Amino acid sequence: MSSQLLEEAQKVVPNQQLLVNLVSKRVRQLTTGHRPLVEYGPREGWADIALREIIEGKLKYEFAPADSAKGG
Repeated sequence: MSSQLLEEAQKVVPNQQLLVNLVSKRVRQLTTGHRPLVEYGPREGWADIALREIIEGKLKYEFAPADSAKGG
């Protein structure tokens, strides 16, 4: 994983825990066959692609209301 991409992604998603969760979920999607939403180079791994998608604004997230997170 590129530290430069990580620093850029942290400017978009400053919460480190949230960023880790977004990247890991997207990596799982990419490894199961989902297509990347950005152009990437031959040496970039799935995590780099996920970070680039976040930086370029291709991945969005929203917080679930507290009530729905509890299942009720």
